Amino acid sequence: MNPLTVIAIVLGVILAILIVLSLVGKKLQKKSDAAQENIAAGAQYYSIMVIDKKRMKLSEAGFPQIVIDQTPKWLRGRKVPVVKAKIGPKIASLMCDEKVFDKVPVKKEVKAFMNGIYIIDVKGLRSGLDTKPEKKKFLARLRDKAQKVVDESKKPAKATPGGIEQKKGKKK
Repeated sequence: MNPLTVIAIVLGVILAILIVLSLVGKKLQKKSDAAQENIAAGAQYYSIMVIDKKRMKLSEAGFPQIVIDQTPKWLRGRKVPVVKAKIGPKIASLMCDEKVFDKVPVKKEVKAFMNGIYIIDVKGLRSGLDTKPEKKKFLARLRDKAQKVVDESKKPAKATPGGIEQKKGKKK
């Protein structure tokens, strides 16, 4: 076989795989959007007091047996974001959306947008939620440290009545 023919066949197979993957991806995206609309349609705001939050296995989280039975078997072993909260007089285990889990404050009262035991969104009840500052990347931190050192070296020495201030511990 000619090498150009082999390359053409390989490129054709790769192109076919990419087309199939894009079609499957579009179908999955539509399903996901429909599911999110259904979840948001029946959701309501509740005032909850967050006691604790952590990622744990579904079976260890303390959810009702019907919730565990309805989840696919391959998902039961995965760790999910779980929030223990006081809703009125009851303490309940709630499942949280991955995007919202980092925003949920511990030991604070929040207004949660929920559907059943699933937290979709949270808002601060009496004040805004504390957001953690974004972590700087390694090179940005190095640049900031270098800039700080340069700025300190450019500062003029403090003048004292006896002349320029000497460092402590050194006497002439």
